[in-house]
Amino acid sequence: MLSMTLTPMQLPIATPTPPKFQGAALDMPLEGLPQGCCLRLSPGEPSELVVQVRNDRDQPLAVRLRVGGNVPPAWCRVGLEGNALPPKRQMDAVVYFEIPDDYFEQQPLSPGASLRLDYEGKVLLEGVDPESGRVLWQSSAPFTLMVRPHSLYPRFLPDIYKEVDFIGRLLVIFEQTFEPAVQAMDVLWAHLDPLTAPVTLLPFLAYWVGWEGLPQWPLAQQRRLIRQAMEIYRFRGTRRGLRLYLHLYTGLPLDEADTPAGDRHIAIEEMFTRGFVVGTAALGTDAILGGGRPYHFQVRLRPPAHHPIDEALVRTIIEQEKPAFCTYTLLVEPR
Repeated sequence: MLSMTLTPMQLPIATPTPPKFQGAALDMPLEGLPQGCCLRLSPGEPSELVVQVRNDRDQPLAVRLRVGGNVPPAWCRVGLEGNALPPKRQMDAVVYFEIPDDYFEQQPLSPGASLRLDYEGKVLLEGVDPESGRVLWQSSAPFTLMVRPHSLYPRFLPDIYKEVDFIGRLLVIFEQTFEPAVQAMDVLWAHLDPLTAPVTLLPFLAYWVGWEGLPQWPLAQQRRLIRQAMEIYRFRGTRRGLRLYLHLYTGLPLDEADTPAGDRHIAIEEMFTRGFVVGTAALGTDAILGGGRPYHFQVRLRPPAHHPIDEALVRTIIEQEKPAFCTYTLLVEPR
């Protein structure tokens, strides 16, 4: 005298995975398809299961609806019109399902374990005593939840073709073949940016901009230097270019232009004077004969405490960036 019908609102495009193939495939043939209602779930996409309950008895019933089985309770919630089912009437309820967006990424798989793709659930209809709330009887209808990745191609089909499960499973074959290439094209910019490119692609990007790095450099520094290579080339041989290079390598900040030279983390000061000028220079006062170093500059690094500086590598950088006729002095003064 009581009937219950389940109607999935998300048409399946794949069949449930048999237990012995759990974790080995996403789409299986129709052989062995269990009887009952099948609902497909994709991460981040809500799905609904419509429950129709009809009371053919001559008296009203107080009912309660819930979901059982091995379906996680956090995935579902029940929407019910009311708790009273009138005689000779039908009542509709909706069970809402939604799984996390990162379902396929958050599964902790141990060696030998497999990812669960199918869940066996059941909609439980319970008759309740209106006064005491005690369960008088219980009826159930089974259903299967199939967790599958997003499927794009069947969405472009007319509705009449979406109802054919074989067409959906056939298109999934082409989708799994071509979509990786399409997704690679969508994120091609990340492969061409040294900050996000795979490690194996860094030598190609360095060669692309003519950058000759040193193998002992940390990976993070190599990425920054390759990305700023054209900027370094633009100001090579100048104070600005050398400060930028040392900033990218050491990680020391570039202070503001109005910061005193003695307080800067990276300070480059010119040490040469105008030299001996006849008629204006006085020996012993502002000019000397011999012993001077023309075109000489001083590089002072003031790293914070516990900030290591490879002095030998810094000297290699300075030798590479300075004009050939210049001399220099390097001072590393930890704060």
